[in-house]
Amino acid sequence: MFIQTESTPNPATLKFLPGQTVMTAGTADFPAADTAAKSPLATRLFAVSGVTGVFLGNDFVTVTKQADVEWDHVKPAILGAIMEHFQSGQPIIDEGSDTGDGHAAHDGPDAEIVGQIKELLDTRVRPAVAQDGGDITFHGFERGVVYLHMQGACAGCPSSTLTLKMGIENLLRHYIPEVVEVRPVAA
Repeated sequence: MFIQTESTPNPATLKFLPGQTVMTAGTADFPAADTAAKSPLATRLFAVSGVTGVFLGNDFVTVTKQADVEWDHVKPAILGAIMEHFQSGQPIIDEGSDTGDGHAAHDGPDAEIVGQIKELLDTRVRPAVAQDGGDITFHGFERGVVYLHMQGACAGCPSSTLTLKMGIENLLRHYIPEVVEVRPVAA
């Protein structure tokens, strides 16, 4: 098994491409070790000293490290953990764990607008963000403000505010006049 790596806009995060499917549907974000219980792969990665976050996408694993840890020191152990996991035959996510589409549910008077927001996120934003090892999901919509949750490489990325304001906000405002602003939310 040959695992490729790609840098991301977030210097504390690296994207690992194992050359096979990681998540068959949806994504899974594990921002801390205590959230990884449902994923044998994430649990294995958090066992590597210096790992602070794991994000699983369709064909990639994004790993975030502590700021004071150098990639040269932690990358070989991460590669080994990923390789061991895929060779073990264990599932990526335990059976019965729901990953869904990542978006928060929303009904009410703005349901049609929210549907348009989710559609634009799924077709225009999420594929591009996945290229950088992350994901952005809908969290809420209130009085013209769209709240989005940034995951993987996007969480804590120095350019995430620029991505939200100049990219996503402009896109949503262009197609959906009711949108006036986009804001990030914490996990």
